[in-house]
Amino acid sequence: MAVLRVKFTKTRRDKLAQVLWILNWISVATGAILFSLGLFLKVELNKRGELMAGKDIQYVPNMLIAVGLIACAINFLGGKICYDCVDTTKFLRWKLIMLPYIICTFFFTFCVLVGALMCYSMRGELEESLNLGLTEAMRFYKDTDTPGRCFLKRTVDVLQIEFQCCGNNGYKDWFQIQWISNRYLDMSQKEVVDRLRSNVEGKYLIDGVPFSCCNINSPRPCIQQQITNNSAHFNYEHQTEELNLWMKGCRQALLEHYNYIMQSIGLAVLITWLFELSVLTGVRYLQTSLENVLRQGDPNSESDGWLLENSFMETARTNLHIIKTLGKNNQIDTSNNGDPNINIPSTSKAHYGPDNMPPKKTSEAS
Repeated sequence: MAVLRVKFTKTRRDKLAQVLWILNWISVATGAILFSLGLFLKVELNKRGELMAGKDIQYVPNMLIAVGLIACAINFLGGKICYDCVDTTKFLRWKLIMLPYIICTFFFTFCVLVGALMCYSMRGELEESLNLGLTEAMRFYKDTDTPGRCFLKRTVDVLQIEFQCCGNNGYKDWFQIQWISNRYLDMSQKEVVDRLRSNVEGKYLIDGVPFSCCNINSPRPCIQQQITNNSAHFNYEHQTEELNLWMKGCRQALLEHYNYIMQSIGLAVLITWLFELSVLTGVRYLQTSLENVLRQGDPNSESDGWLLENSFMETARTNLHIIKTLGKNNQIDTSNNGDPNINIPSTSKAHYGPDNMPPKKTSEAS
């Protein structure tokens, strides 16, 4: 029994082909949008690539770019097919191609769905990559005269100002690393020398943060040195008073930024998947209805269209049987030690010419 059988008249078949032609061209435009979204995401990730480390997450925008290009090609071909299907005689040139086209398009729509799910599932990998990258960038913040790292100070400062954040998880992250280069330390001061000697690794650790952590909206001048020392500042209590620093960590700020982008792109890809699936369903109805018209021999007659000619279970059993049959045909007969000619009788006969006579039997002398 056919699944979702629908009866089509000649007029309904023609209208279906015309609508599908328009929808396929719209799908070409959606493919271009997918390509653009993948390109946009790739650029956004590359903007702050130096703040990411560990796993490579470029596979998500790369997949979106590939899916967008394939969508343009597939739907362009689909538009041509549907345009020719308005004329039953022109359908004959596509008759053998339509079923493989529908199968390939079905697997392609599955790839679009995977792309949408990947947009929602990459948050964990992105968070891990940002955690490692920001930690490394903060550690090398002071190395402004080291080749390959001299740009990190500016990168981190711009990040903290633009996203109004401070540190990896918060401003206290700066207390645990030396972010002031030794060449800017006055070694003649006893306080500096004592602080260096008090650290096991010889690092100059202070309860201060870079200037880029300062909250520009605070009415009080920025307190970025001796943050935990209440006596160093007038009318100041760091545990109760709201600090004039950015309180949010940069990892959280970047995650919120990228999460908004990924959710928006994921929603767009999911809508594209539903649209592609609806177009594919219409193409399947058009294909089956036109094939039934050819069987009837009357191009103006009514015909049935369906998604599956048999039920889901019957279709699955038939396809499984086909796969098993193909597997058996590809097997090599290993009986008789793998020699296919061992049981084949020889059909060759001896031929004797005038110069090649069989030996005569000679009688023994009596």
